[in-house]
Amino acid sequence: MDHQALINAFDQVDEQIVDLERILNERQSLPLLATVEHAMALTKQLIIAYIDDVGVKEIPAADADLLEVFKVLVKSDPSWNTIRDNCRELVYYYNCITMDRMDALPEHPEKMAVRTLRHLYLFMKTRCMREERLEMA
Repeated sequence: MDHQALINAFDQVDEQIVDLERILNERQSLPLLATVEHAMALTKQLIIAYIDDVGVKEIPAADADLLEVFKVLVKSDPSWNTIRDNCRELVYYYNCITMDRMDALPEHPEKMAVRTLRHLYLFMKTRCMREERLEMA
C-alpha cells in the first residue's frame, strides 16, 4: 500500500517543528497565539493524514477544530485516547489566550506548545512505524 501522502505529512510537519524549535533556541520566545494556532493546525494535519491513510473513516472537514478531528480519530479506536490530553492542552492554551486569561497559562506557554506538538508528532510517528505505515528510522 502506498503511504506517500502520510509520509509527506510527517516530513512537512517535522520540518515546521524543527523551525519552531530553532527559533525558540535562538530567540527564547515565539508569538504565543500564532504558535499555539500553528501547533493545533499541525496536529490536525497529522491526524487527518492518518485518518486518510487508514481509509475507513470519513475525513474531517478542513475547518473542523482540533478536538472534532480528534473525535473522528478515536472513534472505534480508543487506543488513541493516549494523546487526548495533549490535544486538550493545546486547546486550553488557545482558550486562555482568547479569553485573556494569561494568568492561567504555565510559564513559557509557547515553549510548552512546541514541546507538546513534538510529543504528539513522535507518538503518532512511532505508532505509524509500528503499523508499517512509515519506515523505521
